[in-house]
Amino acid sequence: MTGKDGVHAAEQAVRSLFAPTPLQLNEHLSARTGATVYLKREDLSPVRSYKIRGAFNFFRKQLAEEGAAARRFVCASAGNHAQGFAFICRHFGVEGTVFMPVTTPQQKIDKTRMFGGPFITIKLFGDIFDQCYKAAQAFTVETGAVMVPPFDHADIIEGQATIAAEIAAQLPEGVTPDLMVMPVGGGGLSAGMTGYFAGDLPPEAFLFCEPEGAPSLKRSLETGALVTLDQVDNFVDGAAVGRIGALNFERLRIFSAGQVLLLPENAICVTIIDMLNVEGVVLEPAGALSIAALDALPPEQLQGKTVVAVVSGGNFDFERLPDVKERAMRQKGLKKYFILRLAQRPGALKDFLSLLGPEDDIARFEYLKKSARNFGSILIGIETQRPENFATLKRSFDEAGMSYQDITENDILSSLII
Repeated sequence: MTGKDGVHAAEQAVRSLFAPTPLQLNEHLSARTGATVYLKREDLSPVRSYKIRGAFNFFRKQLAEEGAAARRFVCASAGNHAQGFAFICRHFGVEGTVFMPVTTPQQKIDKTRMFGGPFITIKLFGDIFDQCYKAAQAFTVETGAVMVPPFDHADIIEGQATIAAEIAAQLPEGVTPDLMVMPVGGGGLSAGMTGYFAGDLPPEAFLFCEPEGAPSLKRSLETGALVTLDQVDNFVDGAAVGRIGALNFERLRIFSAGQVLLLPENAICVTIIDMLNVEGVVLEPAGALSIAALDALPPEQLQGKTVVAVVSGGNFDFERLPDVKERAMRQKGLKKYFILRLAQRPGALKDFLSLLGPEDDIARFEYLKKSARNFGSILIGIETQRPENFATLKRSFDEAGMSYQDITENDILSSLII
């Protein structure tokens, strides 16, 4: 079977695991954008991400073709792929080995072990993913186990395309999306969905979202060939891929680089906080990408349109919440960091405090060093209730002859000091 027939067969098979995830009309986002916004809630799958679909499709086909010869499987992952892999190993009762970097948070290790139970073994190897992936590859050579790829395989793509089949069945009768928004990491999800909707939706109806720190699809489309990124920002860990899958890129190269929207990591944090506070929805950074895109698009591009946004996952480690909140406040202009040169004399601190406005609050205060006998350098973090308050504060600094530097957007300096 090929094309939609294969996807429909995969969708029917995956019903043995879980019912279709909801396609929900979101009134909050619809009112904010002027569009009719539907969210495809893959964060409500049994493993809180869509990765279970591709893994299940890969396993069922391997077991059907190879039988007992394919009873040992292996994967390398520190996130959602590992959890989907573990769940499927337990479902089929097969032996699986998961390679994870030594630096993987314990919460992710525990969840993977919970999903797989006695059917999986977790091996921690290397400090980064590339090192643990090489170890997993060596393991397949030594043991003959079958490697389950995270995205770059036809069976994985077909499994992820079951999301599109569900969307087509769940949309109200007569409703056709004007815009289909989806996150991109390795490209399995987007390759599957665009392939399923080919012929039903025009190419311009698709919008792909990548984090600014990992633009592998956009750079590849710009050059017309696969690009391996020199550096990747791992904050959006579910989509921080240095090189999109080769098969996936072949299926996506018909689209233009202009259809790939790059989203700042801090803007994604705003979406995470907003969805948590307003909707009570817990999203991981990659799962928030398609919703963050709605705030980044020009209003006229959304007004009156029907939009489907894929929410790819909700495996959020709440130990990251303080960092996410910090990034969100900086993105909204509600928090800044300054280095001040403050006189070493009685009353100097009191004079400085008098410059703060009624809505300004000191969130951090730290002496860095004495730059001279009569002056000292201070790191200060200030939170406020309205972004325009910082313009007023800086004017007060200038009028008082205060020597200061705003280091909020200085990535190198702020990462070293803050």
